Amino acid sequence: MTQPRPRIVDLSEVEPNVRRGGDLRAMLTPATVGSTSGFMGVAIVQPGDRIGEHYHPYSEEFIYVVCGRLEVDLDGEPHPLRPEQGLMIPAHVRHRFRNVGNVEARLVFHLGPLAPRPQLGHVDTEETEAVTTAGAAAAVAESAEAGAQ
Repeated sequence: MTQPRPRIVDLSEVEPNVRRGGDLRAMLTPATVGSTSGFMGVAIVQPGDRIGEHYHPYSEEFIYVVCGRLEVDLDGEPHPLRPEQGLMIPAHVRHRFRNVGNVEARLVFHLGPLAPRPQLGHVDTEETEAVTTAGAAAAVAESAEAGAQ
């Protein structure tokens, strides 16, 4: 078995995942760096946006807030999250992140251990179509405004 080699991954190298709200970037993963015990990434959440409720049946999730004001709902109960705070979310706990401030929020996340297969590691508990982003709403408004002129 080949030992993974250290590798630096830049945020700009990772495609945004916006399916569940926010801009999720899984940076250090089995696919990108050959990690075997978990993965790490960054979530960028615009004002008024959220990351839809979900849980991880195999993994604990570790969060570190870099900037912005967030609320996290843990099994339906809201908790404030501020910059320079960390949070450990046990496996099976439903959680949703909401940017309640007026500036972009960024958080670093790490999940471990890995699920047996990637498809088993994340369970959505609300419709992803119900998650609307402030950015998407603004783009629709701008498009409608441009069409009216």
